[in-house]
Amino acid sequence: MPTLEHNALVEMFREHPELAPHWLATLFHLEVPPHTSVGVVESSLDQLIPVEFRADLVIELRDASGTLVLAIVVEVQRDVDPDKKFSWPTYVTVVRAKKRCGTVILVIAPDVSVAVWAAENIDLGLGLGNVEPLVLGPAVVPEMTDPADAERETELAVLSAVAHGNGPNGLTVLQAALVALGRLDQEHAMVYFQVIWSGLREPMRRALEALVMERQIEDEARFPFVRELMDRSELKGLREGELKGLREGKRDTLLRLLARAGITLTANESARVHACTDIAILDRWIDNVLGAKTATDVLS
Repeated sequence: MPTLEHNALVEMFREHPELAPHWLATLFHLEVPPHTSVGVVESSLDQLIPVEFRADLVIELRDASGTLVLAIVVEVQRDVDPDKKFSWPTYVTVVRAKKRCGTVILVIAPDVSVAVWAAENIDLGLGLGNVEPLVLGPAVVPEMTDPADAERETELAVLSAVAHGNGPNGLTVLQAALVALGRLDQEHAMVYFQVIWSGLREPMRRALEALVMERQIEDEARFPFVRELMDRSELKGLREGELKGLREGKRDTLLRLLARAGITLTANESARVHACTDIAILDRWIDNVLGAKTATDVLS
């Protein structure tokens, strides 16, 4: 049975079908035929074919005259399923026969092992024909660490968080994705957050909890979905006591860095540091220590 995460990724393309040709061109570097319209069509491939042969989505590209120039079969694959090696060629050939145009299959596989499996060439027999799935997985999806880039391509930022959230740069990728979610309406932000959350392992789930808590404090107006998220059972692990410990840890880090840099605080400046509860400000002060000569440089 399809999961919420599976359906959310399918709906991403249903609501924004232009993503498919855009990513074929920018991520796979393919020459997509010139077209003026992109639309989703019924994914049932043929009434005479058994019901199991139903793609997640079929997207059509048409030129200015209305002629079909390309069909893209979109499949979301979160697990290895040997049966798909037989059904995917059926999708391609049936759509190509019905539409009378070039047809490709685009597989969304955020998990690296699933993506490697999905990308294998499918030999139709005796090496005389094959179907090569285009797989949008960790090897193709970029690590989006710049919040500005993430805001420009929110859906790609979501895929990036799912594909790379557990990697070495996972925290930075998650930070960028969380900023991107802040530009969406609450419903979409909540669904995309669930997609990201489900793909994370410990301790990255805990790190994402901490990020959510920070967003709630620093800019609740921009991240309206955060309050509801904090009421969800998955996010109850980070209580106020843990947040207090996070603040104290950042203050301790700041004070150690100041001491190492030979910067002495006045009584008022020390009181200001200890009174600060804004994690974003504490982070900024920590960053300011590098190259600072006075406490004023740090606490600006």
